[in-house]
Amino acid sequence: MRQVLSISMPGNTIQTIKEKTKSKGFRSVSDYIKHLIKIDEESDWISEEELLKIVKEGRKEYKEGKTIKANSIADLLV
Repeated sequence: MRQVLSISMPGNTIQTIKEKTKSKGFRSVSDYIKHLIKIDEESDWISEEELLKIVKEGRKEYKEGKTIKANSIADLLV
């Protein structure tokens, strides 16, 4: 069974959503929002917490001398 979700947004945001819905060829705002949710679910997003963890690990490895100097990405492929 379908349910209705009501959200509150500034008028200019609503207008932007309606314009994007139309310009991208969606039949309705609901279809556009469902598409955005699908994209979000399929994306490989990481959280801010995960990003900070990766950066801290990288800094630690750098301080421990576990990094290599590369002049280009090609140097990493060898």
